[in-house]
Amino acid sequence: MRPNIVVSSLDMERLEALIDSLPAAQADNCAALLEELARAELMEPEDMPPDVVSMNSRVRFVLDDAAEPIEMTLAYPKDVHGEADKLSVLTPIGNALLGLKAGDSIAWARPDGAFCQVRVIEVVYQPERAGELHR
Repeated sequence: MRPNIVVSSLDMERLEALIDSLPAAQADNCAALLEELARAELMEPEDMPPDVVSMNSRVRFVLDDAAEPIEMTLAYPKDVHGEADKLSVLTPIGNALLGLKAGDSIAWARPDGAFCQVRVIEVVYQPERAGELHR
């Protein structure tokens, strides 16, 4: 069972525009993200719970109960620039993290088809919590 997810109306608007702007071949790879967005509870940015992973959030998470957590910023593809600490929302793990709250976990398909477990430990930084409602 997948946990409930929350997405801000601003993130939803921007993610839908991003997917609409992609070439058809790339947009086809967004099926999982579209599925997640379709089941998301929408909230206004100022109403976002402070422990939810939104776009541009810095999140600490673990994969498959690894001993060492990973800390990355969930970013739009244009903002990644090959930086090791940024994770595109268009990646499978980026899709999985969007909208989860601290303590949530979800099984997600890797590119090779195998499943991995993603668990959010902490939302270290969230733009909405910092008052950046129109970033």
